Amino acid sequence: MAQLTEHDVVNMRFNEPQRAEDGFDKDQVDFFLDEVAETIAALTKEKAELEAQLQTAKARITELENQLGLATPQSDQAAPSDATSTAQFAQVDQPVNEVTDATSMLALAQRLHDEHVANGKAEEERIISEANAERTRIITEAEDIHNRTLTKLEEERSLLERKISELREFERDYRTRLRSYLESLLQNVEMQGNQ
Repeated sequence: MAQLTEHDVVNMRFNEPQRAEDGFDKDQVDFFLDEVAETIAALTKEKAELEAQLQTAKARITELENQLGLATPQSDQAAPSDATSTAQFAQVDQPVNEVTDATSMLALAQRLHDEHVANGKAEEERIISEANAERTRIITEAEDIHNRTLTKLEEERSLLERKISELREFERDYRTRLRSYLESLLQNVEMQGNQ
C-alpha cells in the first residue's frame, strides 16, 4: 500500500452519516487509521535503516581516517634529499587524495542521510500531529453527536411523560363522567320501575 501524503490526510473526507446520531462509518475511519499506522511504521523502518547505514558509514570513515593516519608522513621525519624521495611523496599523495575524496563522499552521504532522517522525522511528526488532530476532531464530533442525541432523547422522554400524564388525567375524567352517566341511568331505571 502506498504511503499517505500530507495531501491525503488533509483532504480525507469520510462519508456523511444518514443520521447525525450514527456518526461516521466506523469501517472507513478504521481503514484510514490503519493506513496512517502503516505509513508511520514504514517511515520508522526507513529511519532505522538509514540510521544503520549511517553507523556503517561512520565506521568506514573511521577506518579510512585510520588508514590516512598510517599513510601520512610524520612531521619529525627528515625532508627529502633527492628526486627519489620526492617521487615517493608524489606516490603517497595519490592515496591521500583518494582518501580525501572518499572522506568528502562520506561527508556528502552523511549530510544527505541526515537530511533524509530529518525529513523523515518531520514527516512522521506531521503525520502523527495530523492524525492526532483528526482523532481529536472525530472524538469531538462524536461527543457532540452523543450530547445532542442525549438532549433529544431527554426532550422526547419529557414529552412522552407529559403525554402519559395527560392520558391518565383524561382516563380519570372519562371514568368519572362514565360512572356519573351510568349512575344517572340506573337512577332513571329505578325511578321508572317504582312507578
